[in-house]
Amino acid sequence: MTDDPRRAPGADLPAWIESLTAALGVDPALVDTDRLLGVAADVAHQVARPAVPITMFIAGLAAAGADPAPILARIEAEAGAWTVEQ
Repeated sequence: MTDDPRRAPGADLPAWIESLTAALGVDPALVDTDRLLGVAADVAHQVARPAVPITMFIAGLAAAGADPAPILARIEAEAGAWTVEQ
């Protein structure tokens, strides 16, 4: 476990959502954080914790119908550049 505040559960979640939606050109109003976290919790507890990111990825693909490779690359770049100051 780390004392890094960037890794605290939910510590920078609103700022991360704002930054990532802007970077990807997504309307932040479409991000229903409470519902997404609820779905993630259901999958984690009823299926398996490792199934959460895969499930959310599949949901995103279904919603967008887009090629995921450039989107994933952009998210990786945004995450790699993420700092507390943002």
